[in-house]
Amino acid sequence: MKKLFLLLLAVTIGLCASAQMRTVHGTVVDANTQEELIGVSVKAGPQYGVATDASGQFTLRIPESVKTLTVSYVGYQTVDVPVENGDMRINLVPDNALLDPVIVVAYGEQKRSSFTGSAATVGAATIEKTQVTNPLDALAGKVAGLQLSNASGAPGASSPTIRIRGFSSILAGNAPLVIVDGAPYSGDINTINANDIESMSVLKDAASNALYGARGANGVILITTKRAKLGEAVVSVDAKWGANSKGSQNYDYITDPAQYYETYYAALYNQAHAPKDPKLTDANRNDPKYLGLGMSSYDAWKYANSQLALGANPGLGYITYTVPAGQTLIGQNGRMNPNATPGRMINYRGQDYWIQPDNWNDYAYKTSLRQEYNVNISQGTERSNIMASVNYLSNDGILIAKSNYQRFTGRLAADFQAKPWLKVGGNFAYAHGTTNQMTSEGSSTSTMNIFAFTNGVAPIYPLYLRDGNKQPMYDNNGLLMYDYGNGMNAGLQRPAYADSNAISAAILNTNKADFNTLYASGFAEIRFLRDFKFTTNNTVNLLDSRSTSMMNPYYGQAVPDGGTISKAHSRTTSYTFNQLLNWNRVFNNSHTVQILLGHEWYKAISEELEGSRKNLFLPSNEELAGAILKDDTSSSSSVYNNEGWFGRAQYDYDSKYFGSFSFRRDASSRFHPKHRWGSFWSIGGAWIISKEDFFNVDWVDLLKIKASYGEQGNDNIGNYRYTDTYSLINSVGMPGAVAATKGNETITWEKGGNFNAGVEFELFNARLNGSFEAFYRKTSDMLMSFPLPASSGFMGYYDNVGDMTNTGIEIELSGTIIRTRDFAWTMDLNFTWYKNRISKLPEERKGPDAYDGHRGFSSGSTFYGEGLPMYTYLMKSYAGVEESTGRALYWKNTYAKDANGNPTKEIIGREKAYYENADFYLCGTALAPVYGGFSTSFEYKGFDLSANFNYQIGGQVYDSGYQALMSSPVTGGGSNFHADVLKAWTPENPSSDIPRFQFGDQDQAQTQDRFLTNASYLSLQNLNFGYTLPSNIVRKMYLTKLRVYFAAENVWVWSKRQGLDPRQSITGGTNNYTYSPIRTLSGGLTVTF
Repeated sequence: MKKLFLLLLAVTIGLCASAQMRTVHGTVVDANTQEELIGVSVKAGPQYGVATDASGQFTLRIPESVKTLTVSYVGYQTVDVPVENGDMRINLVPDNALLDPVIVVAYGEQKRSSFTGSAATVGAATIEKTQVTNPLDALAGKVAGLQLSNASGAPGASSPTIRIRGFSSILAGNAPLVIVDGAPYSGDINTINANDIESMSVLKDAASNALYGARGANGVILITTKRAKLGEAVVSVDAKWGANSKGSQNYDYITDPAQYYETYYAALYNQAHAPKDPKLTDANRNDPKYLGLGMSSYDAWKYANSQLALGANPGLGYITYTVPAGQTLIGQNGRMNPNATPGRMINYRGQDYWIQPDNWNDYAYKTSLRQEYNVNISQGTERSNIMASVNYLSNDGILIAKSNYQRFTGRLAADFQAKPWLKVGGNFAYAHGTTNQMTSEGSSTSTMNIFAFTNGVAPIYPLYLRDGNKQPMYDNNGLLMYDYGNGMNAGLQRPAYADSNAISAAILNTNKADFNTLYASGFAEIRFLRDFKFTTNNTVNLLDSRSTSMMNPYYGQAVPDGGTISKAHSRTTSYTFNQLLNWNRVFNNSHTVQILLGHEWYKAISEELEGSRKNLFLPSNEELAGAILKDDTSSSSSVYNNEGWFGRAQYDYDSKYFGSFSFRRDASSRFHPKHRWGSFWSIGGAWIISKEDFFNVDWVDLLKIKASYGEQGNDNIGNYRYTDTYSLINSVGMPGAVAATKGNETITWEKGGNFNAGVEFELFNARLNGSFEAFYRKTSDMLMSFPLPASSGFMGYYDNVGDMTNTGIEIELSGTIIRTRDFAWTMDLNFTWYKNRISKLPEERKGPDAYDGHRGFSSGSTFYGEGLPMYTYLMKSYAGVEESTGRALYWKNTYAKDANGNPTKEIIGREKAYYENADFYLCGTALAPVYGGFSTSFEYKGFDLSANFNYQIGGQVYDSGYQALMSSPVTGGGSNFHADVLKAWTPENPSSDIPRFQFGDQDQAQTQDRFLTNASYLSLQNLNFGYTLPSNIVRKMYLTKLRVYFAAENVWVWSKRQGLDPRQSITGGTNNYTYSPIRTLSGGLTVTF
């Protein structure tokens, strides 16, 4: 009985206890943004607690007697809230005193408040709103001091040129070092999934990147991939589908065939009607000084019409209008014959051909599909962290020919706290993809460049052959017969781009590559003796690519060879091993000392093998064995090795005063063994004034001043500069060698001194924050090339002689303009002003002539002179139009004369002259002094809208595309014209600033400053508009979050001239013969479980 009584008593107590428990649930959000907070601690005393899930929600069973919950989260004020029935909504207020973000720095992390250097971070939320294949493109306009340009818009071809705080060298590399998860990355950045990235930090000064030694002199970009957050497992799926279209405008071409015939006729007529020079002969017919043929207006009209149809100089070869018998295509008024009708039937060798003009640009471009899918699974606990992701991207090009990029990536990252003193982890990533690219992209002269062809060909030519029924013609292989302008179309000859059709070549030829990349890293972290932590990181990176290039045997250049096939295989493998020892100690609760000692060893091996054969059996067999004649084979390899020992010491007193010192001893295989080691260092300090007792300004939350200085080296000078190099040749069947470059044993690092000073601030309860920084960079011992006399056998050698400086200021602002419970409006702005100057050049590289008092040397149209910025233009200066003749005039110096009337070297003025007698002048620089970006975002009851802009102010770009379109025909027709030629000088329009448009006038559009154009632009880079469904609706769908959105990338660019895109180059070169930037408009959804 006693036992039964005790049992019943226990059951009764248990039931009572159960009856006294209850379940509470709710959501924890940021009081300002109303965003759900993940991983918030919700406790009811020491025994009951839980963390919020991915949607900020929690469910907790607590005793009835508990009336209060304690809610805490890093960076927010801890609050005690009364327990409520129903769904609780708990608002956490950010604690500005606690909110001290951690940023990724060299070999670790650091609180921003204690950071003495200059760095900017772009987070995942910003990156994920872009639609980029190369994650680095997401940095455009986001970071002060960073410039980014892309020469090509082809899918998968993005390899942006990035400059951080200007240029440090004329001949050596200026690109920043890219670090992925702590190790230098030598692979293709296009193979990294942007959705895998947690943040990208840009280190800009010596205090930030001196620990990277020789490779960090041009700045460092740290890419950190995502890790799981503490809490329940989270599954996230993102899918987007979009339309790709041409993202750049065309120049204002003449697109109407009739207008083109009228314009070309005018060029011929103007030559024929211009007064004849008595010195005119057949030999100098095209000399600008003897252009006029001296014909009457009637004879000139007859002459110009007779020349139009000629297939050789000076005609067009094709007349695509039917003109009544006895009449001319162009009337005496210079206009198209109203009786002429578009299209023309020609019987050639018993075959009827219908000849009509086509719009090559419209035919070449199309709207295509871009689709991308991401799946991410993660979970973090107190002892382990695991994240897995997969991504598939298919990005079709905007050309009718094969141009696309497909990529699959997978990543698995995990770490495990095996023991209180031991933590291990790894990060494994793999990518596989294929890409199809255009041949000869960027070349203005290649007849296989589809962009040069479609942008440059006149609007009068047929694209393909048509029969007597006006239908496209096909050959015996079933291939559409494109017009190659070689007589195959009714015997007609096209002078421009003769014997070629780039659209046909792009369709029939192959230029593709398959690639595989592998990234694997592992680390072990050991803690010992209380304050010590030893970490070893080991990384291997592999990029393997196999490319195929096939030129078809049916049409084009490879027909005489029966078609050609080329194969190339390249492999880049890099290894990084580093060991880090950290010591951290706090003394008297106010003195914090951190010391880092480390060693790093890096090796990169590049290998290439290629071969080609000709006379294909079948073009579909894209292997060398599918062709029968050997053509050429070659292979090459190179090895780069770098090793460094480094250390860093940091001091923090009372979280107000900060100091840092770093040192690295580096060795590079690019130098002679006797001169491989160099020492680099930095020192920095910061002071948070707002924490001083005397500082009492309520609206200032943070005010910090900082300064740093350091010296670094740049070993990116190319390989084997320290030794003699030779080229191997075939010398009558025996190996022979030809001297190439003379080695210089003492060649060494380019040395860079870097000073940075700035102010950081937060105002009005963190509603406005930002920074102001000034920098000064000086490069010493700059790499220069020196020519050698031919008698030496060598072309030249390299040495370290020359200095350069970059000076500038940067401003970054971020503000919350409006913040209510339902609505938020924020804006961000970054601004950079900088000036580049070459401060010293060796006497051996200075030419005898000085321009505006500056001596130096020229390369093409660029002049490098002491006291001048890089990329200063040197060219003849346009002086307007000779009103009586319409000829272009240029400036020429006038000189003082001595007592005997002979000219001296003293320049006293300028006068106008023809091109051949004009002088060269400095015409400004390509480098824009001001650049940056700004963005704005809105949020309202689940809706969000953001827009990002990039801008550049000043600088000059040489508009070569416009120059080509403004050129008078010289040796034959068929190239397109810009509509501005219609405004050229004529006797009836003598006040025009555009020279006469006259056949054979070579001086009218020679290289000159008339084609230098302001490089300023404003670009709407991307838009993102979305809606996040309310959590109470999403929960009913067994989801934690659902967002649908619209995204637009590369929306529009405004520049000085339609068709001009200054974003193509930082150094002033534009190219109308490359793949257009792609505009992408997409819709997508993100689902979180």
